[in-house]
Amino acid sequence: MENLQKIINVAQIRKADEHTITKKGVTSFALMGQASLAFVKAIEPLLNRSLKIAIVSGVGNNGGDGFAIARILKSKKYIVQPFLVQFKDTLSSDCNINFQKLDDTIIIKSTSKVPDFSEYDVIIDAIFGFGLSKPITGFIKHVIESINNAKKTVYAVDVPSGLYCDKLPDSETVVQADLAVSFQRPKFSFFFPENGTFVKNWKTVDIDLDEDFIQQQESNYFILNEKITEILTPRLRQSHKGSYGHALLIAGSYGKMGAAVLSSKACLRSGVGLLTSYIPKCGYQIMQSSIPEAMCLTDENEEFVTQLPEIFKYDVLAIGPGIGVNEKTTLLVKKLVSESNSPLVIDADAINIIAQNEELKSLLPKNSVLTPHIKEFDRLVGKSDTSTERFQKQLEFSKKYQCVVVLKNAYTTISSPEGNLYFNTSGNQGMATGGSGDVLTGIITGLLAQNHPPLHSALLGVFFHGKAGDDAAYKKGHKALIASDIIDALRIEKS
Repeated sequence: MENLQKIINVAQIRKADEHTITKKGVTSFALMGQASLAFVKAIEPLLNRSLKIAIVSGVGNNGGDGFAIARILKSKKYIVQPFLVQFKDTLSSDCNINFQKLDDTIIIKSTSKVPDFSEYDVIIDAIFGFGLSKPITGFIKHVIESINNAKKTVYAVDVPSGLYCDKLPDSETVVQADLAVSFQRPKFSFFFPENGTFVKNWKTVDIDLDEDFIQQQESNYFILNEKITEILTPRLRQSHKGSYGHALLIAGSYGKMGAAVLSSKACLRSGVGLLTSYIPKCGYQIMQSSIPEAMCLTDENEEFVTQLPEIFKYDVLAIGPGIGVNEKTTLLVKKLVSESNSPLVIDADAINIIAQNEELKSLLPKNSVLTPHIKEFDRLVGKSDTSTERFQKQLEFSKKYQCVVVLKNAYTTISSPEGNLYFNTSGNQGMATGGSGDVLTGIITGLLAQNHPPLHSALLGVFFHGKAGDDAAYKKGHKALIASDIIDALRIEKS
């Protein structure tokens, strides 16, 4: 999707640097200066002049950034102590220029010279940059251990030292950064769940690399952010409820009617014209009193759904939240997958049923949207040892069965039948609460009913779901956040 930024690999980052230097006629030293200024601008709102700041730099260009940052902060009257981790005799030329501009740098050349960084309030890590390709050993390992053991606020320049950009680390010797300020693009590895300890948070800063050149690089990985809102279709003044689709949501069972309520309400909040919720009899009064805006059909069974209603009069069908895996419900799912000739939104127990019945995968209507969390996805495709292995399985599943997979996690990933993977940037840890996924199902269903294509519905739904969670967390805090708060904060509109 052209309006979303690509995530590029290490070789492509180097090419972008070189291309920018050539095209714009700037020197690599000037580019280093731009990056250092951007870093300071990003962290300065988090600082005050009473803090003692240690800036720990290496001998390469990342270290050059660190020395330039030290000089900038000193000029602004911050209390700064620069360190050089000298694991080579010579410094890169740009690094050396910035190093020579300081006269109070403490040089670390051995384990015995590793300082106690707990004496400082803030540590800025600029030892290694994006080019690291092997594990950290020797006295540098002790430097990183000292940084981590200090338990102080740590800001990483571009990437935490010890972290690879394109693959998982092969050692625990990685700086544990509270914030990584990444130049121009986040690194692919920032999205790996295994790296959450090393990259607690990140933000990108523009250092004026050539964006057109970056977007021309070959990549199947994209950043899902507010730019996706540009594809929202406008809601015309001269329209009516029939203009925005009629969705059927099959949800709920005894003890799990909350899932039906949450997904139904979220569907309505997303802008669907009409919604019919199909539920077991036990949920009739709950649904009618909780959501008067939704129409309600009940199954003949009291506790779970067993019979497929007439499906062809609806624009979009969704199934799964809270339905359980009863044998008769399983037959209903099989019938729906077999008979539907338009994309379905499939969640929760409907995914578990498909996982238990391998033959249903090949019957999935083309461009259906599946919304599993990690355990549900592992049931569907088998367990993965690493997140990168799981990403690969996600892409393979989307390609093989021509469907969209929304893999719910801290950074939810959306895979397309074309082989692209989108990493969401909205959302927060407060959304790790029961019912949050039911809300997402409702949002995607409502967007699909309004004639957004399935992939667009998934991308928009995931982003707005996360953004609503962020807005709700701002008011409620992470611990107090519940799924209903996400619905109440939902705003489907262009940024």
